Amino acid sequence: MLTSMNPEFIALGFLWYIAFLFSLTCHEASHALAAQWGGDLTAAEGGQVTLNPLPHIRREVFGTTIVPILSYVLGGWMIGWGSAPFDPHWRFRNPHRAAWMALAGPAANLILMLAAVLAIRIGILAGVLAPPQSARFTHVVAATHPGPLEGVAILLSIMFSLNLLLTLFNLLPIPPLDGHGAICLFFTEDFARRFTEATRNPTLALLGLIVGWKIFGYIYDPLFTLALNVLYPGAGYG
Repeated sequence: MLTSMNPEFIALGFLWYIAFLFSLTCHEASHALAAQWGGDLTAAEGGQVTLNPLPHIRREVFGTTIVPILSYVLGGWMIGWGSAPFDPHWRFRNPHRAAWMALAGPAANLILMLAAVLAIRIGILAGVLAPPQSARFTHVVAATHPGPLEGVAILLSIMFSLNLLLTLFNLLPIPPLDGHGAICLFFTEDFARRFTEATRNPTLALLGLIVGWKIFGYIYDPLFTLALNVLYPGAGYG
């Protein structure tokens, strides 16, 4: 991939990073806001209830800048992470509020995906965007004419695909993903406390990430295809 460092590749990387950083910022800011609403001011006092990406970058420089850029240069796509601090004692005392905090991040990504859907549909109605003949992660919608709208189409495509991925992946009910915390909404508060304590282990978290990524490889493609066919009814993407 290093041999592909041409202007087109760099421009695509710029659009990738805009979508990645904005999506991550919304995800972490939503965690922070939900925690604030639930009574934990840790992230709010750290300045993370904001759509300004700088506080999120400062907290996780490696996961928000270095890893995404390296993964794009080496592999042609971006991976990374952020985090919002919280008070573990607050989480123990309020497991259901903590579960809502966990759910807030994927919910933000779902809203961003739906916003991309709305923008795509408006663009199609306006005649400036169109369904592609064949779809992929960065080519969910196409511009009807060459020019700046091609960049808009790519950005909307990445926003759709990336936020679908972030929503689904983070909802997997395994540690340390958000779905593991959100599942506590279905438990009594006493059982949720015991469940959280029993599964709070760094080794288990690392294993969960490995297993989750392996499982997700089988989940995402069919759900991406399903999402495309919902976006474009009757298109028959396979």
